[in-house]
Amino acid sequence: MSTHINLKSDLAALTVAGGWFASIPQALREALLVNAEIRTIAAGQRLFARGDAPDGIYCVLTGVVRVTGITENGQEAILAMLESPQWFGEIALFDNEPRTHDAWAESDAKLLRVSQRALEKMLSERPDDWRHFGRLLTQKLRSVFVAMEDIFLLPPTARLARRLLSMAKGYGAWTDHTSRVISISQEQLGLMLSLSRQTVNQSLRELEDAGSIHRHRGSIEMVDLRKLEAAGR
Repeated sequence: MSTHINLKSDLAALTVAGGWFASIPQALREALLVNAEIRTIAAGQRLFARGDAPDGIYCVLTGVVRVTGITENGQEAILAMLESPQWFGEIALFDNEPRTHDAWAESDAKLLRVSQRALEKMLSERPDDWRHFGRLLTQKLRSVFVAMEDIFLLPPTARLARRLLSMAKGYGAWTDHTSRVISISQEQLGLMLSLSRQTVNQSLRELEDAGSIHRHRGSIEMVDLRKLEAAGR
């Protein structure tokens, strides 16, 4: 479902909280908002699937979006859990190729969407703005390389601490991240990190005993990012 955008009620905090959005020129911010629409999707609804034609870029306003890959036998690999004000979907903006992964609403969510056609028109008129979308893309690439390295080099607790820290910082999306509550289960963390649920539970207990986090039902609160950083070394 799509609705017209309400700048005051839905986007007042976006320019303040979103690191990437706050860093781009005012003219580009205004162009994105003018060409945007708001979509609402229900928990469990798929936003797009691997192989779908590109339909633009998105920003999470409320709720959580789960980005996944599915094997031929139906096993899910969770790549990211995206919350406000994270932008995603920019890969297809560059190559105009089909979507690389599935995106699902983990909870009821409200999303900002700028269509592929609108983006192409904007960028044809202002080609210098490509570099700003390039930064958004390379921000994700850096996170992917770090995550791959962690899997091979770090023990479970350090790997988990680093991933929680990255999520607490919104994969670089937030300008203020002194404390965060992440909606995620132990099973989902295990799928993200290639760890068993038992191993995740043990590592979370270690981090909680150290005063880095608090565990809640279906969520994890980051209470001391410095201690979490130390655990990830």
